[in-house]
Amino acid sequence: MKQRQLGRQGPLVSALGLGCMGMSDFYGHRDDRESLATLDAALERGVTMLDTADMYGPHLNEELVGKAIAGKRERVFLATKFGIVRDPANPQARGVDGSPEYLRRSVEGSLKRLGVETIDLYYQHRIDPSVPIEDTVGAMGELVKAGKVRYLGLSEASAETLRRGHREHPITALQMEYSLWTRDAEQHILPACRELGVGFVAYSPLGRGFLTGAIRSPDDFDADDFRRHNPRFQGENFQRNLDLVASVNEMARSKGVLPSQLALAWVLARGEDIVPIFGTKRRRYLQENLGALEVTLSDSERQRLDRLFPLNAAAGERYAEAAMHTLDR
Repeated sequence: MKQRQLGRQGPLVSALGLGCMGMSDFYGHRDDRESLATLDAALERGVTMLDTADMYGPHLNEELVGKAIAGKRERVFLATKFGIVRDPANPQARGVDGSPEYLRRSVEGSLKRLGVETIDLYYQHRIDPSVPIEDTVGAMGELVKAGKVRYLGLSEASAETLRRGHREHPITALQMEYSLWTRDAEQHILPACRELGVGFVAYSPLGRGFLTGAIRSPDDFDADDFRRHNPRFQGENFQRNLDLVASVNEMARSKGVLPSQLALAWVLARGEDIVPIFGTKRRRYLQENLGALEVTLSDSERQRLDRLFPLNAAAGERYAEAAMHTLDR
């Protein structure tokens, strides 16, 4: 498995990581048996970076990942997150809490569910505007001193918040959605990460499955799949985005690769400091996605993809309105 360094002075991790959210939440039907088999297959293939969060389920995904890595801890670079608050009795409700008190409770819960003594990379999942980032990151730094966390991360933070947090304690990675149809990070976040030597973790590098070419209709989704309510998968936006993806399918066919492999290869080619984490809960798609590591894009192919998918090419916001307000804080 190819590896990449997470940040200028961070650890080596697999060049592609596995996002585990969809195994337990948001993407329809759960199949824990297949998910565990997928996690096992990922470790066998040399994938070291596994990404989860306490809000996935909530809590169910950390428990699943904990079960999968039992007895295999030395093979895993384990990332989880805190800060998005969900009530198991009302899982549709959302809140954000970046207080040191909430952080300290959250990390204990995550350690227990994951069955580990130390979390490799601990992210603040969303920035709490009511708590200075210096207070949150300062408390996160105390977890590093206590040996409960090795490295710190932020997710969907603004460039200014990243700089302020990094001054309080070194931030190893910033996570943000990044793909052919979500290139917002190139405006401010990626330059800030490179300036500070912070690694960039790209989630949803396949456009929540759209860039695989497998989605043809909103009816392809289960009734409880959150994409049914995502702006990019609704109404006229869906058809406009489908037309965009047709160009990926055509280019992939001419190159003799899968659309998913082409889309992942583009993200990988954006810089050695970028680690994409694709999400899947099936072994078949795991193997297909890992094939992207063998795909090389020529300069002309990269330039063509850049022209096909300029900034803001996708139709619709990447989240519903309420969730959009939690980004870039």
